[in-house]
Amino acid sequence: MKVNFYATLRQIVGGKTIEIPVEDGATVRQLLDGMISCYPALGPELLNEEGLLHGHVHLFVNGRDTPFLKDGMDTVLNPDDTISVFPAVGGGGDGLKRITFKFTNFFVLG
Repeated sequence: MKVNFYATLRQIVGGKTIEIPVEDGATVRQLLDGMISCYPALGPELLNEEGLLHGHVHLFVNGRDTPFLKDGMDTVLNPDDTISVFPAVGGGGDGLKRITFKFTNFFVLG
């Protein structure tokens, strides 16, 4: 099954779209297991200590995030489904500057 990876995950798998071998009738969970089997470095990036997707990771099936699918991770995939995996994307903290204002004069208008 073709899986599209985004942001930092592309560096781990070596490209934008990767073919992951799964059997017909595989579920999202089985596809995820297959991804990690093919690319073990994905494991810590995608799963927490309990083996569940990190809350900041989004695995989409045909544009729908898996928690919003009727059967969630147990959704059965079709060969023509579009699968996309997004890691946490953030930033801005390093580029921010702190500005301190010092008031030297205080006027009371009255």
